[in-house]
Amino acid sequence: MAILVLSGPSGAGKSTIINNAAPYIGSYYFSISTTTRAPRNGEMHGKEYYFVSKEEFEADIQAGNFLEYAKVHDNYYGTSLKPVNEALQEGKLVIFDIDVQGHKLVREKLDDITTSIFITPPTLSELERRLNLRSLDDDSIIQRRVANAKKEIESIKEFDFVIINDTIEQATKEFIAISNAARLKRSHKEIDNIVKYWKN
Repeated sequence: MAILVLSGPSGAGKSTIINNAAPYIGSYYFSISTTTRAPRNGEMHGKEYYFVSKEEFEADIQAGNFLEYAKVHDNYYGTSLKPVNEALQEGKLVIFDIDVQGHKLVREKLDDITTSIFITPPTLSELERRLNLRSLDDDSIIQRRVANAKKEIESIKEFDFVIINDTIEQATKEFIAISNAARLKRSHKEIDNIVKYWKN
């Protein structure tokens, strides 16, 4: 069982890296987050996100149905536990694309099977350039994403690995190497069993 957490600013290239690496990292489940934000053009419920109302989300918080959740830019984002547990039982690498708050919460609950990567463009100015090129958001949202990125970069030391996405080819190679290594990480329970077997 292995979890790979990806964090980093919006516009860092996380989705592109995952898509490029997909043929080389074995069977995996990409955790789809649940959110209260409105869908963007072309986004579909159950593909990019599960889109729900604020009331529905808060009811699931009370019921303990989230592995992690956070409020970002006045919207909730969270990870439902059921599909994650199913994927882990099937031996899949579970990949999360979540913010630094979510990373901390996953670490608190599943640290011994979690590997984490912070993915970022080489500079803040490059991040701004990429966000403007995407043409997905208006200026006010871009500036909010940039401000959030300045805060998130302060948490970079909390991650196991850092990928500087200067060129997508090199970033993808590094991601593949880390993903395959993450599968080899042993849980505390597995290590205890190894020790027990070894002594016998």
